[in-house]
Amino acid sequence: MTRFDWPALMRAGAALGLRPAEFWALTPAELERMLGGGGGGPVPLGRRRMEELSAAFPDIGKDAT
Repeated sequence: MTRFDWPALMRAGAALGLRPAEFWALTPAELERMLGGGGGGPVPLGRRRMEELSAAFPDIGKDAT
């Protein structure tokens, strides 16, 4: 299990000028983004890829068997 370095995170929040209520209201993703991280996640689907997937796996209505 990985432990968070809360004191370091709170110092970073203070350095960002966050008030305690603002710091604790952040999601981990928001805090990571504010600290310059993030952006390494999966790329959202573009229209072309979504259309390819829709064609390959069409939705089937409730009445279809």
